Amino acid sequence: MPGVKSLEDLQDLRDETLKKRELVEQSAEIEITVGIGTPGIAVGARETMKAILQFIEREQISGVTVRQTGNIGMDSWEPIMKIRVRDFPVVTYGKITADLVEPLLRSHLLKNKPLSEFVIDA
Repeated sequence: MPGVKSLEDLQDLRDETLKKRELVEQSAEIEITVGIGTPGIAVGARETMKAILQFIEREQISGVTVRQTGNIGMDSWEPIMKIRVRDFPVVTYGKITADLVEPLLRSHLLKNKPLSEFVIDA
């Protein structure tokens, strides 16, 4: 690593990196993560992801970070979507097809009412 000549330099670099990461995480009010592993893809996770992005754009919702991850490990619940809204617990939804995205996000993000019938108790 260029510029790292001592343990103190390494600790300073670590602290700076953690501060940058914290700023990025704080800037997103809402974080949506979709499982795009092989099981999810097989049951439509890509279409679910596309529907999420379209909804956010159409409704002009700002402060949202949409991420994808690999297999979450609950194959029978795919496609899986996790929603984190700042200062609230993470909600994990299962079997979220593209046609369920709009009513779910409209309720959860715009009305602050998670749809319990799709929540996975993890």
